[in-house]
Amino acid sequence: MKTFIVMLLVQCLAVAGACAQDAGKIIMGDERTDVYFPLLKDKRIAIFSNHTGMVGDKHLLDLLTENGFNVTAIFSPEHGFRGTADAGEAVKSSSDPKTGVPILSLYNGKEKKPSDESMQRFDVLVVDIQDVGLRFYTYYITMCRLMDACAEHGREVVVLDRPNPNGHYVDGPVLDMKYKSDVGWLPIPVVHGMTLGELARMVNGEGWLPQGRQCKLTVVPCLNYTHSTLYRLPAAPSPNLPDMKAVYLYPSLCFFEGTPVSVGRGTDKPFQVYGHPGLKDCEYRFTPKSMPGAKNPPLLGQECRGVDLSTLPEEQLARQGLSMAYVIHAYRSLGMGKKYFRPFFDLLAGTDRIRLMIEAGQPAARIEASWQDEVEQFKERRKPYLLYP
Repeated sequence: MKTFIVMLLVQCLAVAGACAQDAGKIIMGDERTDVYFPLLKDKRIAIFSNHTGMVGDKHLLDLLTENGFNVTAIFSPEHGFRGTADAGEAVKSSSDPKTGVPILSLYNGKEKKPSDESMQRFDVLVVDIQDVGLRFYTYYITMCRLMDACAEHGREVVVLDRPNPNGHYVDGPVLDMKYKSDVGWLPIPVVHGMTLGELARMVNGEGWLPQGRQCKLTVVPCLNYTHSTLYRLPAAPSPNLPDMKAVYLYPSLCFFEGTPVSVGRGTDKPFQVYGHPGLKDCEYRFTPKSMPGAKNPPLLGQECRGVDLSTLPEEQLARQGLSMAYVIHAYRSLGMGKKYFRPFFDLLAGTDRIRLMIEAGQPAARIEASWQDEVEQFKERRKPYLLYP
């Protein structure tokens, strides 16, 4: 009897330990099938997802079809359903080879809002995609366009929420809506610090869809996630964000896309290096080459002098926030004056103020201080829509 009691105690402690471990593990929205399966019963389902829409080791599409749900369409974003296409590359519609479900590309070189015909295919749209929390990362824009189409056609939207790897801070200028574009669709900072579920709630609540439309929205939140969590992505969300260092540097280095400077597309360190053949006093060298996800990268085949930021500790990059120092360094080193900036720079910044301050010789610290008041105002405005502490 004593032995039995000891064994029972050991088993209880093991179960308790496992429960305690699970209590700290982040549970994705798509893992909470008890919450959203009832919402999908007897409905025609469309999915907005890509290769990141994994429920453990199984894609959401497979999970739903194996459980008898009627998936009638898949909407795919920039980079396509498999996540391998270049930035901005037109991706043709196709079908999933395993299930035969039509894949309707919203980056096919035509209208990026779903057609009326495609909207007739489903009753409820399920969103399950990994975002990185930046205003110029286009997945949220596609989600907003789908929300707008659903509002027009009386369709429901269910967002299966995921953590934001840049959700621990808010930084950067708020978009001036006269600079609204395909790399900036909402009046939010560059780093908005929200999950897609929280952002969808804010879009609805603030009336940010065209003509103030609102869709019928349900968000299935994550469990055990907070905005102080440094969440490591299990898979690269797009071809040129291969690891966490790139994800953390992306808010700062993406501004180079509006200049002649390479951010390492076509190398093994995209968004972890920057360079140009004319950069002075730089020992690091790299030469962009054609490769999957970067078929025709900027400065293809040209040896670039530059800076390698991949050697910095990951924790340091996670905590540094949005830095303008890199863009300013290259601007001053190249000595190109106003020719350094392309029109795309202001679209990325969401304002012309940043460019003008750089041209006026302002230091990075002063430029970064210039947006702090609007960041604080945004933080107050978003409070009613936050789902996580």
